[in-house]
Amino acid sequence: MKPPFSLYCSLWFLVLLGVGSLLLLVHLQDLSETVQHQNSGVNVLLAPRWPVEKDVQTDASAAAMDFKVSSDSSPLVLEDSSSKQPLTKRHRKLLLKSSFTMSSAPSGGDEEQHLQQLARTQEFRRRLLADVCAKYQPSVSQRRVSQRQVSRVYVEDRSRLLYCEVPKAGCSNWKRVLMVLGGSATSTRDIPHDAAHYSNHLRRLESYDRAGIAERLHSYTKVLFIREPFERLVSAFRDKFESPNSYYHPVFGRPIISRYRANATRTALRTGAGVTFREFVQYLLDVQRPVGMDIHWEPVSQLCNPCLLRYNFIGKFESLEDEANFLLQSIGAPRNLTFPDFKDRNPREERTSSSITQKYFNQLNSTERQKAFDFYYMDYLMFNYQKPFTDLH
Repeated sequence: MKPPFSLYCSLWFLVLLGVGSLLLLVHLQDLSETVQHQNSGVNVLLAPRWPVEKDVQTDASAAAMDFKVSSDSSPLVLEDSSSKQPLTKRHRKLLLKSSFTMSSAPSGGDEEQHLQQLARTQEFRRRLLADVCAKYQPSVSQRRVSQRQVSRVYVEDRSRLLYCEVPKAGCSNWKRVLMVLGGSATSTRDIPHDAAHYSNHLRRLESYDRAGIAERLHSYTKVLFIREPFERLVSAFRDKFESPNSYYHPVFGRPIISRYRANATRTALRTGAGVTFREFVQYLLDVQRPVGMDIHWEPVSQLCNPCLLRYNFIGKFESLEDEANFLLQSIGAPRNLTFPDFKDRNPREERTSSSITQKYFNQLNSTERQKAFDFYYMDYLMFNYQKPFTDLH
């Protein structure tokens, strides 16, 4: 006996219903994934979460896979290990452009692309630093952090920020920003230079107990802003030795003049004023310095221990305002808080630039320039700065 026609209709209806439901489910899943992808893109652009310590360990492993420093260890000579092809000059120019030309604020539809570029620049800098650290200090991440190694790191608990102070790379204005974030000031422009440095109510990481240090290093955003090493050195020299200074002239100037200047006058020996740039560089490179190192010209690779502390955000002075404001936006800082652009130390003097730096280093011979470059070599390598003179090797 044949099944009734109505049974065939019912079976076909169920099959069609099942197929339609399956197609609808697939479509909804694709739509959901698309929305999630779009939302994640918005989150990265407007409020990126910089990797904390456990993430940085993963990034370091990825960096070792994605990038490697070439055998001659020359800055800016990188290889993409996935293709085994060296980066071209065009790629290097693009990377440098991303570091040096991001100060012009985009508008309209360009803003999203600009923020994406800023985020990609951060990823590149973290990966490069991780790779350099893996090559030159492979076991440093296993060491216990001492209080001395975090003595230059300032803490802002409200925004969960750690900032390593690098003099001559915008540190005065960064301290002002931290004071506003912490509630001890309402505006960066109301904070004089001395107040920013000597009565800023900011705590250093070394002031916490071991557990407090470890917890903050693990969960806070660690921030580092650096500057082209030779330019930073010239800026420090101009500030401390070419302008009146009641501390650096007697403490550093007198022993420098006494050791490196033949037939120094009594006035120079008494006041310590008038140190020349060549004398200053002689002091810097002397393994038996007559007076110790100072944070204003100490290499960042030693001052802030980047291989040990594994910074989440690495900014550059050359694009300071743009990158600093990008960071402030990402951590949810008040909208009216932007990074200040004023120069409060010797405001009438022109800012130290690459051309001014060139003039000072032209006072040295090629051997002295090479030794100065060797002194800051790790800073050049870690932070992707080009050799400032063609005769350097």
